[in-house]
Amino acid sequence: MLTRYSVAPLHTMTRTLAAVAMGREYADLVITGARVLSTYTERIHDDREIWIKGGRIAAVKPAGTAKSLKLAGKKPAFYDARGGILAPGLVDPHIHIESSMMTACAYAEGALLNGTTTIFCDSHEIGNVCDAVGIEWMLEDARQAPLSIFLTVPSTVPATTPKFETAGGDLTPKKIGKLFDKWPEAVALGEKMDFVQVAMGDERSHAILAEALKRGRPVCGHIYGREFVAAGAASGITDTHESIDREIANDFLEAGIWIFLRGGPPTTPWHSLPLAIKAVTELGANPKRVCVCTDDRDADDLFLFGMDWVTREAVKAGLPPVTAWSMGSLHGATRYAMDGEIGGLGHSRRADIVLLNDQLEVQNTWFGGQLVVENKKVTPLLDRALSKRYKYPRAAYQTVKLPRKVRLTPELPKKPVTANVIRTALPGIILFHDKVQLDPKPGATWDALFAEHKLCFVTVVERHGKSGAVAHGLLKDFGLKAGAVASSVGHDAHNIIIAGTNEADMQVALAELKKMRGGVCVVKNGKIVASVALPIAGLLSDKRATEVAKESTALKKAWTKAGCTLPYMGFNLIPLSVIPEIRITDKGLVTVPGMQIVPLFE
Repeated sequence: MLTRYSVAPLHTMTRTLAAVAMGREYADLVITGARVLSTYTERIHDDREIWIKGGRIAAVKPAGTAKSLKLAGKKPAFYDARGGILAPGLVDPHIHIESSMMTACAYAEGALLNGTTTIFCDSHEIGNVCDAVGIEWMLEDARQAPLSIFLTVPSTVPATTPKFETAGGDLTPKKIGKLFDKWPEAVALGEKMDFVQVAMGDERSHAILAEALKRGRPVCGHIYGREFVAAGAASGITDTHESIDREIANDFLEAGIWIFLRGGPPTTPWHSLPLAIKAVTELGANPKRVCVCTDDRDADDLFLFGMDWVTREAVKAGLPPVTAWSMGSLHGATRYAMDGEIGGLGHSRRADIVLLNDQLEVQNTWFGGQLVVENKKVTPLLDRALSKRYKYPRAAYQTVKLPRKVRLTPELPKKPVTANVIRTALPGIILFHDKVQLDPKPGATWDALFAEHKLCFVTVVERHGKSGAVAHGLLKDFGLKAGAVASSVGHDAHNIIIAGTNEADMQVALAELKKMRGGVCVVKNGKIVASVALPIAGLLSDKRATEVAKESTALKKAWTKAGCTLPYMGFNLIPLSVIPEIRITDKGLVTVPGMQIVPLFE
């Protein structure tokens, strides 16, 4: 089976690798006629070849050396790189597989096509729905995937206390400790999203930090606001992907925190790289503790805007190409103390190698010395591996548990009120708290008020079968012209979020999500315009990557046509009650970071 376990542990290979490196034994594979990109010295060397044995790099030699050997035994296979650049496979230090709407086995296809051979994922989405057992399903999935996948154990499930949201999971310090001890893939503590609680000394938050620190595991961060940097670093946090501008990026680096420059499609909330990278290009910070990452990608964006694209964005922002590629490979490996295994083309490292053209575009990918992508296409070897995906258990398909009957829109006020409104604005991470004066005249309708104030409804429905709670709110500047949009991926508790202009279409959307056992849909005039079914935990499709990407493309076209100014993934952040200024969960409107529940109408 093609997995990362296909490559033997180094301690069983040292004598063989030494023999190959000394020219006493033949390699299995020689990739020759190449330029080699060294992430260790940040240089490109001409006329080289790489000798591979047992899925590992035995040596890097001058081109043509292997053909001069006269040894007994089977001769190596040769691959002519035709002058292209050989570089280490990319290492993504922070992603959420669930954001791709695919399983780990399916995710591997898009990753390998983009030259990514190792990822570090925080599976807090499935943890919020299914608790520790869901994370273990994901780990089993990851073990079967043709990709090196490591876990940063979710640290903030639920993201806030039950006072502010209802989640399906509750990862206590004890459960987190057990995950560390049971699964060798659990290499770090995932992003500590409750940064306010950490700064204020919350007992549970620091007990979770302790589970990682006492085991010598690194702690990943999630911090908004320069005033929280010192407290986060003092609490043991040593990386963050939330560097939204050069000033806070500089603060993080000076505090000893690695920064992961997040690159994403420019129309999404995940493209903070151009501003944050200025800590290096304008303020002169050394990039040795700077990585690039993707964080979140839906299915089609994974193919179009992978780690290779992010690396090229770093070049576009002013970094030398070899430095940018090092930030996408060696730096991430070093952050997790795995630079002796991945991230470079050093002798004994895994033969996770990509062939690039001069624009740093991936042509081929070797995973553990096996060719899985050639000429930008999946090879038969990888195609066979992708057809044998992990099958999630039945319980994973039974997580959408809705109340029988709910009202999805608030009653129209009968007298003047002040409404606490959520105002959206690109890029969409921070949402703004507006107070709108509503003065309904006799015979007034919501339609008239919506037109006057650029509003629509937004509703969150608890879907874990616990309380059946429903919260009503109003969105400003979301742009939805008619109908409804809905998703079961409302971060981070992953309750159902629906935006709409009328009760009927919102009810159709809710019914569709129930029918699909989770997913995303666009509704107009009582009809489903587009949808993506996500039956695994209401988060993941069980289809192959190309199928999910096709459905996702159609959904986003319908989403845009409906007038929505926030992209689908930004919409999913509306219930994320750890980011300023105001959010809506199943418990109501929550102001952040003050963490107060406020009424819709005052």
